[in-house]
Amino acid sequence: MIQEPFKPAARVAGQKQDVWTIVNEAAAASPIQPIVNMGQGFYGYNPPAFVLDAAKQALEKVDCNQYSPTKGRPRLKKAIAAAYSPFFGREIDPEKEVTITTGANEGMLSAFMAFLEAGDEVILFEPFFDQYISNIEMPGGKVVYVPLHPPKDGATKTTSASEWTLDMSELEKAVTDKTRMIVLNSPHNPIGKVFSKQELQAISDICVKHNILILSDEVYDRLYYVPFTRIATLSPEVARLTLTVGSGGKNFYCTGWRVGWLIGPEHLIKYVSAAHTRICYSSVSPLQEATAIGFEKADEEGFWEESKRAMKGKMDRFNQVWDELGLPYSDPEGGYFVLANLSKVQLPADYPFPAHVASRPRDFKLSWFLIKELGVAAIPPTEFFTDANAHIVEDWLRFAVCKNDEVLEDAKERLRGLRKYIRE
Repeated sequence: MIQEPFKPAARVAGQKQDVWTIVNEAAAASPIQPIVNMGQGFYGYNPPAFVLDAAKQALEKVDCNQYSPTKGRPRLKKAIAAAYSPFFGREIDPEKEVTITTGANEGMLSAFMAFLEAGDEVILFEPFFDQYISNIEMPGGKVVYVPLHPPKDGATKTTSASEWTLDMSELEKAVTDKTRMIVLNSPHNPIGKVFSKQELQAISDICVKHNILILSDEVYDRLYYVPFTRIATLSPEVARLTLTVGSGGKNFYCTGWRVGWLIGPEHLIKYVSAAHTRICYSSVSPLQEATAIGFEKADEEGFWEESKRAMKGKMDRFNQVWDELGLPYSDPEGGYFVLANLSKVQLPADYPFPAHVASRPRDFKLSWFLIKELGVAAIPPTEFFTDANAHIVEDWLRFAVCKNDEVLEDAKERLRGLRKYIRE
């Protein structure tokens, strides 16, 4: 007889409260309401009309309300292959080189489930999207961390996200006989860094040398403000090792739709598809159909360039407040997150932080203080670092600018309340 029937598995036991719960619960309980939520990266506005209309029309189709094929609806796979073939410089086979998943996150879990055995190592660059960790550990993988190093003067002046650098010798040293995969995220969350072609070439050279798979998380691939290179396009040798991850939610302002995909060579994609089949079998049919139509119409609607222009405008408009306050930030090269450095903000020595916040690094205290005193929610980025390297970002906060312009203006006005706490 099992003596402890309610004992949880080690993979979920003992986890400390996650940052999303802390921030969202604090925001809901803030004395300043309504809160301006610039924490989680969900859009504050709807998808474009041509995408919404496609979703409504899909609901009227009988087949769109039933199971889709496990690898995805043929129309969506064809639309993705057609949209991405020009970027990859070759014709992508929609049947053999594309698989649809329930959001990019489940797609990455499927990739890890497909290729990791217990004890296999996966290299992540710090900071990392926190969901990577559990996805790697679920199939028994071990995470090996290599930090991105911040600009040396990032606390005193505004710098470019490009100045967060990867030491290639550190990456090479992290490789062992057990290294199975490297996870790359470009444009990067939370930094907003777009890895240069030279950086990608150095990373891929190591992967080719050691025969390491590359999982390239490119969910912000339509939001780049500097030249953007896809690592799978560097050479046939790199392409054979690479799975590229995409997101309809990020592309079309509908993160709740949970439509993602992976593009890669058949010898990789077929096993990702097999894992996806056992995780959730298939993904939401009408929203796959709508995403397909979104891709088919996006160019004629001028959507991609307008989306990029609008997001860059939001980024620039919001970041004006840091210039006003004399607070430095890391100017993003892509995506919709910005890291602001609040080392000059002096928190009251006697401020009553709850125990679960007081025990965390300074950025958690900064986040809590902004929520309670200014009514602005932002994410503490030490959550995206190991404890050993959390000091790198303990004075920073991450803000998501994918909100309506009036929300951004409201946030700026509230953040001006920091003036009385700033010390040079």
